[in-house]
Amino acid sequence: MKGKVAVTLFALPFFSVGVWMLWSIGSSFADAIGMQNWVQVEAELIRGGYDTNSGSDSDTYEAYAEYTYTWGGERYVGNRVSLSAGGDNIGDYQVDVGRRLQTALASGRPILVYVDPQSPQESIVDRDIRWGLVGFKSIFLFVFGGVGLALLVFVWRAAPEKDAASPEYLRSPWLLNDDWQSPTIRSGSRSSMWGAWAFAAFWNLISAALPFIVYREVLERQNYIALIGLLFPLVGIGLITWAIRRTLEWWRFGAAPVTLDPFPGSIGGHVGGTIDLNVPYDPDARFQLTLSNLHCYVSGSGKNRSRREDAEWQDTLVAHAGPGAGGTRLTFRFDVPAGLEASDTDHDDSYYQWRLNLHADLPGTDLDRDYDIPVYATATQSRRVSDHAVRESRAEQDSIDDKAVGDIVRISQEATGRQMFYPMGRYVGPSIGGVLVGGIFAAAGWYLIIEEGHTVFGSVFGAVGALIALACLYLMLNSLQVSKQSTGVMSVRRLLGVTISRRQMNRRDFVRFERKSTVQAQSGGKHTLFYSVYGVDRQGNRIVLGEGFRGEREARAATRLIARELDLRETADRGQPDTIVHNLTA
Repeated sequence: MKGKVAVTLFALPFFSVGVWMLWSIGSSFADAIGMQNWVQVEAELIRGGYDTNSGSDSDTYEAYAEYTYTWGGERYVGNRVSLSAGGDNIGDYQVDVGRRLQTALASGRPILVYVDPQSPQESIVDRDIRWGLVGFKSIFLFVFGGVGLALLVFVWRAAPEKDAASPEYLRSPWLLNDDWQSPTIRSGSRSSMWGAWAFAAFWNLISAALPFIVYREVLERQNYIALIGLLFPLVGIGLITWAIRRTLEWWRFGAAPVTLDPFPGSIGGHVGGTIDLNVPYDPDARFQLTLSNLHCYVSGSGKNRSRREDAEWQDTLVAHAGPGAGGTRLTFRFDVPAGLEASDTDHDDSYYQWRLNLHADLPGTDLDRDYDIPVYATATQSRRVSDHAVRESRAEQDSIDDKAVGDIVRISQEATGRQMFYPMGRYVGPSIGGVLVGGIFAAAGWYLIIEEGHTVFGSVFGAVGALIALACLYLMLNSLQVSKQSTGVMSVRRLLGVTISRRQMNRRDFVRFERKSTVQAQSGGKHTLFYSVYGVDRQGNRIVLGEGFRGEREARAATRLIARELDLRETADRGQPDTIVHNLTA
């Protein structure tokens, strides 16, 4: 209850601003509708113009007037100019109206005003709705009022907190999550759809006034730097497109729940089950499933706190597809190694979760679903997943992995022996985003130093951006050559064709292969682990033999190829979870 009261007190000011703006907009519309039968008469100006009120960062303007008019033989005095009282700087309305009033007063010409025939003491100069002002107030209505209302609804409709110390939840901790009460679990697609629309609306409302501000800054003040502000409306268009795509995806595929077997998914056992899709069965369609163990945590402090996700382990396979009662049934089964972290139901500053992603490139709208599923160290196996379906799925995935590895590495026969070449551009996907982000940071730092004179802050900003951009450029522009020698293996690293490192390993000293994730790319909630394959000798020294492989299965396929081409005996890994060495966000 204390938490509900605290959130309520926090939400009420936001909600109150929304209510105030709703009343302001509503009263303007009500007045405009009620004034449609008012009669237009001539009035004589006593005074008219506009006032300028200077603030700390901008000026506001307010048109004013005092006029007299005659109705029914009686003389009245009015001073209402527009539907909305008070000054503002939304567009040029106040200044334009004030100047027209000044001109009429100076020339002695009468003006036209609208008079209420039922109450002739009520009058107004302009009864039209100011749509620009309505749009500006709507930002506060939907953003502040929407946030306040959402918080109030969320906190007072939330289910009572469960007692984690109860014996029932100690035996089955996944039951603490209301979405994990049965093996059938829905995806977050519907929430993602509404979230996409909410965020798109929020962003576009915030940036709605920017084109008008930019227009004034560029034309009146020749401030061409203000054109950068147009990026925000462009991003808003992209967000609307994203929301439309999420909506089309939901309409086409519906809920598409996953039914886990075993339930919950098992660390040291299987994560498997079925997914029923409301689409006709197509034997040529390929449905890709990715299972990730994610570490979610909060980084930074104070106002700079942000929530991040890092993938600790990941595996990918092609689901076995067949006819189902509703269209298509997908069957899958992952073998999950022991030693990984279980799902957390208490999402504090650091927790773990398991995410299953389903993706398929289909004619029309593509399928893209995320399922947050319970996975615990129960060491149980699937009972109803067909072994035949699993074998077919693995065979298809092995074929895909072998082809993907073949697309990455170029193999040739040289005078000294077999050579494997990994060209530049292996990490183009995750690197381009880093180069763009780093370039923007560096450009912002340059602007702060040159244009604003903030040398220290701009230098730090620019240096961080430059380092990010350079690191990503290195990922894109380096190549690796691994060759079989008479007595061992040589690995040569080049940057733009220039050798920067050279390593050798005697074949007699080779002990085992290691596969480690050296680069992680993230786009939204999707994570991709890029693996490197190393050779380890008796002294524990490592030499890189291959890199740029997506996922552990592709890395295993690459290991088989490397062992065959370099005549190295493949041994088992230590069985420990892969280590994340470097992260990139795309």
